[in-house]
Amino acid sequence: MSTQFEAVIDIDRPIEDVFAYLADGRHDPEFSPRVLRIDKRPEGATQVGTVFHSTVKDAGMKSERDFEISEMTTPTRIRWREVSHNTITAREGGYDLEPTADGGTRVRLFNVLEGHGVGKLLLPFAAGAARKDAPAFGRRIKAAVEASAA
Repeated sequence: MSTQFEAVIDIDRPIEDVFAYLADGRHDPEFSPRVLRIDKRPEGATQVGTVFHSTVKDAGMKSERDFEISEMTTPTRIRWREVSHNTITAREGGYDLEPTADGGTRVRLFNVLEGHGVGKLLLPFAAGAARKDAPAFGRRIKAAVEASAA
């Protein structure tokens, strides 16, 4: 059982800048208040196989999450998959980027959420909350990326 949420935003920065920012998952706490801490293994440039280990807080509960980069096409596509074992995981997620006519970047973010065990029962609630927050999440990404390039 799985479900998806997505957001599409236009960012007032060139595609190369937006890609570089988003490829470094250590920026996630700047736009995702649920991310309390995040580390990257191995150090160096993000590439296929890079793992971001995070501590997140959802519904008042902390959990550890590991996301592995599964695909990168500079500067238009980033894909990840959650390799940790939690009740609800992101089976697949990603960013699709395209340049806009005014020199900015259109970004589509998505996550395919999957429930495991009791998470199958919780998935509709988690997915509903994620879909409801998706537009605001997109606006937080836009603000963080634009502020980083200032």
